[in-house]
Amino acid sequence: MMEEKVAPPLQTPLATIHRAAGAELRELDGWLVPARYGDRLAEYQAVRGGSAGLLDLCAGGRIEVRGAEAEAFLNGLVTNDVKKLDQGAWLLAAFPNVQGRLIAFVRIIRLDQRTFLLDAEAATRDRVRQMLERYTLAGDFHVQDVTDRCARLSVQGAGASQVIAAIFGTSAARLERWRTAQIDWKGARALLLRDTHTGEDGFDIFIETERAPDLWRALQKGGARPIGFEALETLRIEAGIPRHGIDMDETVIVLETGLDHAVSFTKGCYLGQEIIARIHWRGHVAKKLMGLVLQDEPNDAERSALPKATLIAPDGREMGRITSSAHSPQLQRTVALAYVRYAYLEPGTRARIVLPGREIEAHVAALPLVRGGWFVED
Repeated sequence: MMEEKVAPPLQTPLATIHRAAGAELRELDGWLVPARYGDRLAEYQAVRGGSAGLLDLCAGGRIEVRGAEAEAFLNGLVTNDVKKLDQGAWLLAAFPNVQGRLIAFVRIIRLDQRTFLLDAEAATRDRVRQMLERYTLAGDFHVQDVTDRCARLSVQGAGASQVIAAIFGTSAARLERWRTAQIDWKGARALLLRDTHTGEDGFDIFIETERAPDLWRALQKGGARPIGFEALETLRIEAGIPRHGIDMDETVIVLETGLDHAVSFTKGCYLGQEIIARIHWRGHVAKKLMGLVLQDEPNDAERSALPKATLIAPDGREMGRITSSAHSPQLQRTVALAYVRYAYLEPGTRARIVLPGREIEAHVAALPLVRGGWFVED
């Protein structure tokens, strides 16, 4: 019997730069990405401490959808209202299945009247493309995966706007949330949008793959420090930002993630709409993604066992499960994201985390766990 060959991980267009910088690379969702460049705490502080961090987010999926019927087809597949999306704007939306369970979250950018760019996580790229391609023969609706020719970088932190101003000009740094800007940068076309992956201010930049290394160097020169995915993981857990395959999958109803701004409750029919609307009008979900703050520090073995650990309520009942955890330098505590049953959602509710050999006391906390500048401005 022949052994099945395992495909090597994909590499981003910045892999050579990462190696030259001494980055420790590891595989994540089928891609080779920088885990850290050396001092993970210093990378974390570049974002949370008032300056700016630079992220290689090329690992993922960029999918172009175009055609006279692109808007109508997309609107029937996702939870948010694509028809209300102006040119040069973007929104967050979910692809649900017929049971209202989550297939993927994507950012949908309207490039022009007939063309959209969908930005998906690496873990959901193939599934999103497959869902879209099912409808390509049904009308004027064309799907093209442009991941290989479109890179995505991100600048995150309180100093992100200063870095963007230094590279793209002051008007780019004043870009409003939920809007995009197309900018000519040294003969290349760059697409900017303002969004956070960390709870701090942030900008994502889409640019043709061949120009990504030049832009990376320019952003570094402009004051952004490269940060790896280990620091990003801590930052996004503190900010309460779920990641597919870790904090959400097809066992989760879309509204249980807490990302209600990705759902329109007035736009009409879409796949899974009936279930999602019924839950919304009932007034609450059965469980919801919440924060946890641990009272005692776990050891290394216990830390690795935290994801999927069971939570026990003061009344002895099972109240939820942990999905991801990290030590928060800001709070000086280990924190976690967890799905908590409706009866126990009140912040401050005590919980016992069941681990091999012992239990750790914790309490439920509202998200975000660390209120960065992005949330303060809301």
